[in-house]
This record gives sequence, C-alpha cells and structure tokens, in this order.
Amino acid sequence: MSMLTPPGMGGRKYRITGDRYPRMRRPRHRRRIVLTLVAAACALGLAGWGTLQLIDVFGGRAGTAHAAQDKQHCQDGAKTEAAQAKTAARKLPAPGTLTVNVFNATPRSGLAKRTADELQKRGFKIGKVGNAPAAYDKKIKGAGILLGPRAADGPLKVLATQLAGAQQKTDDRKGAELDLIIGDTFKALATQQAATKSLSVLTHPSPAPAAGDAKC
Repeated sequence: MSMLTPPGMGGRKYRITGDRYPRMRRPRHRRRIVLTLVAAACALGLAGWGTLQLIDVFGGRAGTAHAAQDKQHCQDGAKTEAAQAKTAARKLPAPGTLTVNVFNATPRSGLAKRTADELQKRGFKIGKVGNAPAAYDKKIKGAGILLGPRAADGPLKVLATQLAGAQQKTDDRKGAELDLIIGDTFKALATQQAATKSLSVLTHPSPAPAAGDAKC
C-alpha cells in the first residue's frame, strides 16, 4: 500500500468519471442585440419615409411649375397666331385695287367677255379681254390659271376666291396686273355668295381661342 493511500481504502484504485463541467463563458446579451436591430430598422424606415415625403413635395412643386410654363407657352402661341392672322389679313388687297386681264384658252367663244363682265360687277378692275397667248391657248386642262408677279401672293389669293380650282402661278412681269386664263373645264365663276364668303374668311380669319380656352 502506498504511503499516499488513505487509510481504509484497501489499496483500491478510484477514478473520476463524468462529462459535465461548469461553463465558464459569460451569457450572451440576446435581448440587447434584438432591441438594437429593431431600433436600427425603425430608424431606416423613418428615414426612407421622410425621403419619399420630400420627393413628393418637391416633385409636386416641379410638376406645378412645368404645368404653368406649358400653359404660358400655349397662351403665347395662341396670341402669336392671332397676330399673324391679323397681319396677313391686313396685307390682302381689296378687289377694287386689282386689275385683271381675262383670256380664253378654250375653243368656246365669248367666255372671256362674260367672265370679265361678271368680275367687274364684283368690284374688280378689268384690263385686257381676249384670247389666251400662244403659250396657254388650248393647253389648259383644268378650270383655269391665275397669273401674277412674284410678289402677288396676296392678290392671287383674293382673285382665287372667284374661281374654285384655279391654279395659281407667278412670272417675271413688271406690272401688278393679274391674268385669269380660262381652261377647258371652266363652266362659270364661283357664285357671288360663295365668292363673298371665301373672301370674308380670307380677309377676316376666325379669331384664336381665348387664353383660357386654348388647347395645347
């Protein structure tokens, strides 16, 4: 028996058994971690909501500003169109200031004289009356051709109200006289009622819609 063996142990060997030992680690603070995560999520949510509110506010203001600008542009455009229409109407001459030569390019006789007489009744001044020049004689397939100097756009428009379907052309003539050359399909001038209505629309165009009624 060993000297280290306590008395009464009878020399028996003993050993410690078992696999459980006390834990030495500190317990985790799970509750604190969870609360921290929840607080962070709330803060992010509030920040996102605030950003959306700012976008809505400034976006709404920007949209209102753009709408106001578009409305102003629309009103300005309507005013410009109205001014242009009035200016164009003022530039159109009255029938009494226009001298018209009437020529017949068809084989039918008497058309130039009858047409010239009718134009004179409607206020136009009459110049030459007779057969068409060789360049146009029996060569016009439509109702007729209206000829004038290059700067005679307005006068030709006024004369065109008297003959529906007439073709308008300009040439290098020096004077301000206009030519009405009667073509193969010519039957008569437009009725005086229709011609007067066309002339009224030409010289007094419909007014532009009011600023509040303008559509863009």
